[in-house]
Amino acid sequence: MDLVGGCRAFVSVSETGSFTAGAALARIPQPVASRRIAALERHFGERLFDRSTRRARLTPFGREVLPSARRLVQLAEAMEHDAKRARLRPVRLAVPATCGVGELAVLAAEARALEIHLEFRTAGPGERAELVRTSEVRAALTAVPAEEAVWSVPLGVAGVAPAPSRVVRLKTLRTGRSAAARRRVWIQPEDDVPHLRDRLLRVRDAVGLSPAQVTVADSLTSAAAEVFASADLLLCSPAQAGELALSWRPIGDLDLARGYGIAAPLAEDADRLRTTLSAAVGRCLGVAG
Repeated sequence: MDLVGGCRAFVSVSETGSFTAGAALARIPQPVASRRIAALERHFGERLFDRSTRRARLTPFGREVLPSARRLVQLAEAMEHDAKRARLRPVRLAVPATCGVGELAVLAAEARALEIHLEFRTAGPGERAELVRTSEVRAALTAVPAEEAVWSVPLGVAGVAPAPSRVVRLKTLRTGRSAAARRRVWIQPEDDVPHLRDRLLRVRDAVGLSPAQVTVADSLTSAAAEVFASADLLLCSPAQAGELALSWRPIGDLDLARGYGIAAPLAEDADRLRTTLSAAVGRCLGVAG
């Protein structure tokens, strides 16, 4: 039986002295209040009200149990209040620094319509999973190989000058009589993960580039600055190239893509990001379309 609902009706009727007024106080129809009190009486095996008078007068048994019923109702109301506050508590989500402010704002707005309040913390790929492990965030968008990913973002290279062909082959970077004239490919911190970096370095070695021609930058800003000041190339997504007004092309030597998954102790948090909010999360990450 609904013990809390029965006690709420019992307390309301006892306070008003009327089944009709008590039902109104409890915000339920009068027949529902009567049924709940009758069920409570059957549960206890005793009458709570003397029904021989016009007013709803408590029986001796009813007077004895009324204080406990009040405490139960108050405790239930406190629990409902705490649950509502807990639902409004922000879900802290660790995201890549590559996510734009506008896209994150749209994601937060879509989540709020579902009564999910997101707060964002930008961090590098290695740090995001650690933030979940230490409970500093409730969920994180983690870097994973593309074949294991929920979201996949294609990677290529981008430069100031338009590329002469539909793809860029790394072996063409060997041209240049001096080391200073050789073009470089800059890897930004978001892509400094083994499943991306190591594949690119293997191709670098296979086509005969020098070690310095494919290198990891300290930040996206410093990498972009090098590209703006030279003929160097930036390893990035089409969306990032568009934001930086660079000309983007895929790499002809290999197919690279950032893969993203979700790390979250609560399956519910992961499921909502993976399903209901999937499109908005994808836009933040730069997923095509």
